[in-house]
Amino acid sequence: MLIGVDWGTTRLRAYLIGADGWPVARKDSDDGLLNVKDGDFAGVLERTVGPWREDAPEDTPVLLSGMVGSRQGWVEAPYVGVPATAEALAAHCATVETPLGLVRIVPGVAIGQTVPRGGLARGDVMRADVMRGEETEVMGALEALGGDAGTFVLPGTHSKWVTVEGGAITDFSTYMTGEIFAAMKNHTILGKMMSRDEADREAYLGGVARGLALGPGGELMSALFGVRVEGLMGRLREASAASYLSGLLIGAEVGAASRGASSVTIVAAAALAERYARALEVAGVEARAAPPDTAARGLAKIAAALS
Repeated sequence: MLIGVDWGTTRLRAYLIGADGWPVARKDSDDGLLNVKDGDFAGVLERTVGPWREDAPEDTPVLLSGMVGSRQGWVEAPYVGVPATAEALAAHCATVETPLGLVRIVPGVAIGQTVPRGGLARGDVMRADVMRGEETEVMGALEALGGDAGTFVLPGTHSKWVTVEGGAITDFSTYMTGEIFAAMKNHTILGKMMSRDEADREAYLGGVARGLALGPGGELMSALFGVRVEGLMGRLREASAASYLSGLLIGAEVGAASRGASSVTIVAAAALAERYARALEVAGVEARAAPPDTAARGLAKIAAALS
């Protein structure tokens, strides 16, 4: 048995996890780290899982993952490098003493580094990326699906594309697709034509096709202005513009990130998973959805490696 918490920026999801690695009880709240008053993480944790802790065996571990371990969180859990296995994550957990006993926080994963000579202007920079929380979900998806390799996408504000080989995270990339969509819709001239917003499958798939057809470089910047042009030319209804924009951005992401992959596992809630599955289908890539609660299953896998 394990008490696990997926503690993000805006949401907190707590799980009472059984011996089979799946949750037997869960709690979901808005107590993400941005909403924790006066840094009282211990108080929020105790209110959330305290009753479980009282009823559980004394040696039941409490394990947290997500942005709670960031520099802006409770206790920073430094990143581990790739390849990152469940054992490596377990070995580098941060610890904090609380009224509930010792609590461990799963580290994030980092890849690459910045090379300082010459600065950014000269381009003397290796590709670098970080993630925190998604590594636990990927470990859970691997465990749930019974594999040790593959390509995974975790869509969201900052979508993560993760490569796993031999049970270890070996590579990943981040795409700011969700955040760019929100910014373009709410804070640019494109939003002026999105006063009405209706889900339009045909417009979405049209955007996906356009995004997949983009070449390297700055073509997306031009294609984004093309959303307005399509409306001015009467080829895109205002009510369908948001669907088209979403498809364009997701199509561009899928086209860049899925290159070389024959299949992709989607780790997301059902509605968002469906949007990515459609885009992958257009791209000719097989897609499958991971089951719910992969964060809980991943926490259980990492906790098992603690012993």
